[in-house]
Amino acid sequence: MANEKQTNKTKPKYYITTAIAYTSGKPHIGNTYEAVLADAIARFKRKEGYDVRFQTGTDEHGQKIEDKAKAAGVTPKQYVDKTAAEIKRIWDLMGTSYDKFIRTTDGGHEAEVAKIFKKFYDQGDIYKGYYEGMYCTPCESFWTESQLADGKCPDCGGEVKPAKEEAYFFKMGKYADRLIEHINSHPEFIQPVSRKNEMMNNFLLKGLQDLCVSRTSFKWGIPVDFDKKHVVYVWLDALTNYITGLGYRTDGNSGEDYKKYWPADLHLIGKDIIRFHTIYWPIFLMALGEPLPKQVFGHPWLLQGDGKMSKSKGNVIYADDLARLFGVDAVRFFVLHEMPFDNDGQISWELVAERYNSELANVLGNLVSRTVAMIVKYFGGRVQRAAAQEEAPDAEFKETIAGVAAKVKTKADSLHIADAITEIFTLFRRANKYIDETMPWALAKDEGKKARLNDVLYNLSEAIQTGASLLDSFMPETSAKILSAFGGESRTLEECACFGLADSVTVTPVPALFARIDFKTLEPEIEKIRAAQIAAAEKTVSSPADVASNAGTEEKREKADGDAYPEISIDDFAKVKLQVGEIVACEKVPKSSKLLHETVRFGSETRSVVSGIAKHYTPEEMVGKKVVFVTNLKPVRLCGIVSEGMILAAEDEDGTLSLVVSDKPDLKSGAGIR
Repeated sequence: MANEKQTNKTKPKYYITTAIAYTSGKPHIGNTYEAVLADAIARFKRKEGYDVRFQTGTDEHGQKIEDKAKAAGVTPKQYVDKTAAEIKRIWDLMGTSYDKFIRTTDGGHEAEVAKIFKKFYDQGDIYKGYYEGMYCTPCESFWTESQLADGKCPDCGGEVKPAKEEAYFFKMGKYADRLIEHINSHPEFIQPVSRKNEMMNNFLLKGLQDLCVSRTSFKWGIPVDFDKKHVVYVWLDALTNYITGLGYRTDGNSGEDYKKYWPADLHLIGKDIIRFHTIYWPIFLMALGEPLPKQVFGHPWLLQGDGKMSKSKGNVIYADDLARLFGVDAVRFFVLHEMPFDNDGQISWELVAERYNSELANVLGNLVSRTVAMIVKYFGGRVQRAAAQEEAPDAEFKETIAGVAAKVKTKADSLHIADAITEIFTLFRRANKYIDETMPWALAKDEGKKARLNDVLYNLSEAIQTGASLLDSFMPETSAKILSAFGGESRTLEECACFGLADSVTVTPVPALFARIDFKTLEPEIEKIRAAQIAAAEKTVSSPADVASNAGTEEKREKADGDAYPEISIDDFAKVKLQVGEIVACEKVPKSSKLLHETVRFGSETRSVVSGIAKHYTPEEMVGKKVVFVTNLKPVRLCGIVSEGMILAAEDEDGTLSLVVSDKPDLKSGAGIR
């Protein structure tokens, strides 16, 4: 095979990183998604023949960790050791094939960060001053009053507090013009394009303020070696992991891995930390005299489908719980296939079960099991290369199967991983259709058509092996099981583009890959998971550091004391636009048991709204109702449908839900609520 003949010296290199996970607690499925996505990209690049370096790890310093450790009655190091081990366990459970798992408490990393800080100071990039502003503890960020969003942190929506302390500052403006020129001349640098526009318009073109790069109000960080009362700003510490993990040295004696793999080909990060990676990090690299990464991709968030994730509500979803109930590859399939390229995705227990049955059980599992069963039944488990004359569906079928590899490569190379998997499952669907077209069971009844039956089953086995080989970057365990059942090995992309490689195929019966799941059988276990979360939340007294603790979910806006809500002023309330809307059409959202899609009229305007009320109301019941809506929410996409508002409803402790409706039937749609 062509790729196997390449040595590491001749292979093109590819260096991919995730953001390092913050060790404030156990990562939920939204956090885990990033590691799985990076793994899929890394595996596919290896399949393309690249010498891949994949780095991930943990971010372990900062005030938030210090606060959490104190609340837990342990040292910060004890706290992060435990949490980092849990993060690594989950990454390993999900099959992430990283080459380096770095911790920012690693001695080599800490030593180099201190040297980097000193280098910046010695060359005049850093100066000492005082910072006075609003500070967000979870984000470890200072903000001016003008930068706040409704008085809250613009990144996480959490509370900020006035703070004043001595600090060192980095002269960001010194490098700003150079960075702007780089972004303009390298359009691929920030992806998707919407993130690039946001960084340029909201930050760079407005002018950069000098960045606070040290703290004195806490001690859990890397000390500034020439001023011991200061510790290095957590983001300067964390971002440098991408080079220290490769053996970068400020003295110019960097290791061979650094010389080989830097600059990074891809920094894969969540959209909430895009500023740090596309403004601060490139400027730090410019100051070091090092090349910039080739691309930073800010992926969307994976959100809980039925509201904000909250341990006190018992609805936080973790990867290990999902894997225990559905299997690792089923979880990988869901997070990779269901996430849009540049819009937030949704996850719920019900959605995972629905996709499991519709895609994995019905399409893939059914195809493999019945093909193997027919080869065993009709030919004792072995079929030969074509023995009869090709018939009508064959040519198109073979051409379709052979053409999938190129489509998958195109999608994967542009980081459209969900679309790449869709192409593979299009192959599996075409194979199922081929069975219906050729009807092997009918051919088996005619001894004179045995050669034709052989050819049909051989063609199916070839299609399955091609599909399984393409699937190995995304669902490696499933791919290996399928290929083992067909007595083959994973094929290269070049081989996947050639139909009919095997002289013969010998199959081995295997248990059902994905047996259909009755969701009702899972509900007791899911309730146990929820109950355990609620019980744990009731026992835990949260620290202030818990506020806004989970990036990428609505949990970041949850109060530290559970479900208590802060008082608001009349001015705060006035920002919410409430209107009476008349529902003129309503339908169920395909493949969702919870969602309804309403078309709502507000005076002369109509809008699309998606609501999680399908278990309480039928579409027929909804049409004609005049219901109160929030109409100035930012539009979101739910299950592929744009939702431009939110319906108001009340819910009691028993889960009974009632819409907030107008008691005057003649009230005009569009009427405002005051």
